Amino acid sequence: MTNFKDREQAFEAKYARDEEMLFRVTARRNRLLGQWAAEKMGLTSEETDAYAKEVVAADFEEAGDEDVVRKLLGDLTSAGVEMDDAGIRTALAEKTIEARRQFIEEAK
Repeated sequence: MTNFKDREQAFEAKYARDEEMLFRVTARRNRLLGQWAAEKMGLTSEETDAYAKEVVAADFEEAGDEDVVRKLLGDLTSAGVEMDDAGIRTALAEKTIEARRQFIEEAK
């Protein structure tokens, strides 16, 4: 019985760590996306920092990435930057890879 409890606790701990890592990677990805979009819009460094935080906060509106995509598409379009849904989703995938790479580099 003890082995089963130990295994159960180990799986629960791993799940919690994995979820925390996913949350951190997603938040970092969103910050990187905000910086990418800010560069496209020609924002200053102070405006870029503020905008990146807005993108991170936008992800809390609903589950999934649709809220972030919608925000970026709306903001880029309003700023006169030609961008479509596919372009944002490509950047989303690229920034996810970059965010994971950054976490791996930090862990070394």
